[in-house]
Amino acid sequence: MKTPVGHRKLIKHHDAPGEAHALTFSCFGRRQLLRLDSRCRLLAEAIDRAMARHHYELIAFVFMPEHVHLLVWPSAAASRVSQLLYAIKKPFSYRVKQAMIAESDPMLDVLTIRERPGETCFRFWQEGPGFDRNIRDGELIWRTIEYIHRNPARRSLAAQSSDWKWSSWWAYSEEEGLKAPMRPQVSVWSWD
Repeated sequence: MKTPVGHRKLIKHHDAPGEAHALTFSCFGRRQLLRLDSRCRLLAEAIDRAMARHHYELIAFVFMPEHVHLLVWPSAAASRVSQLLYAIKKPFSYRVKQAMIAESDPMLDVLTIRERPGETCFRFWQEGPGFDRNIRDGELIWRTIEYIHRNPARRSLAAQSSDWKWSSWWAYSEEEGLKAPMRPQVSVWSWD
């Protein structure tokens, strides 16, 4: 089925208590905008701030070159998933844009699009809410964590999960002595 011109995919977020949320969102035009460590650090900081402010725990994550996977768990006081995503994406985009201006990055022109005559906007993220799936079952949560962690190796970006820097794999590793610059902060999940 062909999508009508001008049609935006609408995602309904189901903010059910006691359910994890698997969230996926992509860079504008699926461009590989997250290849720079500086951008990944800014994203990690934005995620940490949003998780604390909106009362979510980060269970697992991976930053791929052109998209992000997050697995989050809401507390009883959590805000809506849409508010959490906004609190991650908006401040991050602003900071990236400022860095691109300071560096005279030529990609700034590509990411500045015309919204309507006389108005432009900066787009780091693909328009729309991305993908959201609620998960109730403990076994499915573990499979989702494994999927997130295997993503870089499956895409041949790393030989194995432990080789990918921007992943929560390190938080779940049982290997002695392994330490990585863990950001954002991950709450290791257990089904108790």
